[in-house]
Amino acid sequence: MPTVVSLSTDQVAAFVELSRQGTLRGVASMLHITEQGVRNRLISLERRLKVQLYRKQRGPRRVQPLTENGRRFLPHAVAFLERARQLVEVFDAADEAHEIHVAATQYLILYVLIDAVRRFHAAYPHIRVRLSNRTEQEIETDLLRDPDIVLGVAAPYESSPELEYRHLFSMDWSLIAPPHHPLLRKKTLELRHLTDLPLILFERGSTGRQHVIDAFHGAGLSPRVEMETTNTEIIVRMVEAGLGVSIVPLMPSGVVTRGHRVGCRSLGERIRPIHSGVLLRRGERLSTASQAFLDFLRPECGKQR
Repeated sequence: MPTVVSLSTDQVAAFVELSRQGTLRGVASMLHITEQGVRNRLISLERRLKVQLYRKQRGPRRVQPLTENGRRFLPHAVAFLERARQLVEVFDAADEAHEIHVAATQYLILYVLIDAVRRFHAAYPHIRVRLSNRTEQEIETDLLRDPDIVLGVAAPYESSPELEYRHLFSMDWSLIAPPHHPLLRKKTLELRHLTDLPLILFERGSTGRQHVIDAFHGAGLSPRVEMETTNTEIIVRMVEAGLGVSIVPLMPSGVVTRGHRVGCRSLGERIRPIHSGVLLRRGERLSTASQAFLDFLRPECGKQR
């Protein structure tokens, strides 16, 4: 029978945190122990594994602290901690249903999360996901004051330093206009071609609105905003009714405009892509149920690229 090396979760956790924080001081602050306590855990771990996992140097660190062996060990260490967490909660998971509360923007609920949650429920029938519709600003505010919300899914413009952002996917911007609109056939479409047209944009305070306005102002232009709304589906219907044209982020699948009598034209890199991802309270460890949903969401959202 092969010899099994005995590893402590405290030792492995200190190593994983070192990969994230970069310094022993950062690890000590995160784990609420002394720097010497961190150092002792790491030394014990190296002795168990009989390899050097990180570089011992004092003063400001300007390079990755992990050695080549440390980088090889890192994904296994993360998996080790996750498996240990699952073992602790295995009986709870079997005996009772878990519910996690997720706040998300309406756009992402409609076009990403409904299908993702449906498939997640099929894969994890004992975990229920409760979705709440919020604006980007409300998601950030509620995450910081409401412990019942475990994570947010949004496109933050500038997230709070108390929150951690984990990227899922990005979307480019497109002009949508009634069919046969001359701009849809224009050989080269520039923002200046849109300044005299009635634009339908997202309301003030939204990330999407800010991206569009920044692009116009960056080009020395002022858009003519005719109407505003928070709902992309309403924007599409307004354009379909001939009330104006709009600039919106679109999924590559075409799901946003499918079934509507509108035309689309990509604006390429003229407007900064809108990045969507998960917002978490910084330093908070997720439950097994929440981590399972986050791990499931990443490949699901990867399909949007």
